[in-house]
Amino acid sequence: MDDKKLHDIHSHSYGIYILVWLALVALTGLTAAVAGINFGKLSIVVAILIAVVKSYLVLTEFMHLKSEQRTFKVFIFVALFFILVSLTLLFSDYSYYGR
Repeated sequence: MDDKKLHDIHSHSYGIYILVWLALVALTGLTAAVAGINFGKLSIVVAILIAVVKSYLVLTEFMHLKSEQRTFKVFIFVALFFILVSLTLLFSDYSYYGR
């Protein structure tokens, strides 16, 4: 692949970056607003869901994961899967000892 095609694949307009940045700012505000609301046991789940959406936006747009090769995407998702498994085990252990 020549340099021009590679540059065209990885380049975005500033408008997309601004929209993603505004979405991240809005989600940060939502995180702050949700922190003051008591959801009980769902508080952590809501915070993690907002963080997942923010992470997805950063990974796909700012880190250009959307235009990477399939192998690289597989490595990223395997790493995220193991982080998810680790967090699941952590929270299950924490809820067991919290009783």
